Amino acid sequence: MTDLDAQAQRIREARRERGLTQEQLAAATGVSRSAVAQWETGRAGQITGNLSRIATVLGISVEWLLYGANKRAPSEAGTGDELALLRLYRECTPADRNFLLTTARRLANLPHPVGESI
Repeated sequence: MTDLDAQAQRIREARRERGLTQEQLAAATGVSRSAVAQWETGRAGQITGNLSRIATVLGISVEWLLYGANKRAPSEAGTGDELALLRLYRECTPADRNFLLTTARRLANLPHPVGESI
């Protein structure tokens, strides 16, 4: 498998995991559906100029998109609850994301009595 084929596979898998059609990804990144089809079949098209938009829409890093590696991977969500929170976060508006991060940071710094749930 070439680097381009691997990139194509990562784009296709990330799109499908998010429940997006090629048409939806195309609209969100400002390209045609045929451009997305080219990306997903390893025929590059205009992938280089659209990497950051693709990554943003799919909620992945450009590094992972290009190389299949993500320096933050060890800290990514692994349990069901963590994944559910991550999915919900990704559905929020930017303002709500900021609110959630602020709240989570505040909660993480609060001492909680033993046995008390948050």
